Amino acid sequence: MKNVDRAFGWLMVVGGTGHAIGSVMALANKPDVLVWALSGSVAAWLLAALNLMRVNRPMDRTLAWVCAAGSIASVFIALGFGMSIGNALDPRALVNAFDAAVLAGFSVRTAVLARRDDRA
Repeated sequence: MKNVDRAFGWLMVVGGTGHAIGSVMALANKPDVLVWALSGSVAAWLLAALNLMRVNRPMDRTLAWVCAAGSIASVFIALGFGMSIGNALDPRALVNAFDAAVLAGFSVRTAVLARRDDRA
């Protein structure tokens, strides 16, 4: 399971990189908007890094809950993007939402299992 969890973390890195490349290509002539678009890429990379750290720290409940909150927020942001472009089924939105949802699930699982291990 750790390898699947880690793979979805790396998928978020890839998604953030794709977002950065797409943003630069689409917004090269709009630097004010490009800066904000790139902040989304940075957020994806940071959330991916936190999730990748969480995989290696299965007893860190705080980190797991932070990852869960960030991943859940990322689901809503991805779905909001799809709705904002008038296509809630846009593959870019759905892939990112699915990735974040899986990471949220793994994060909650880590937090709950760590709590059970603390009681033992």
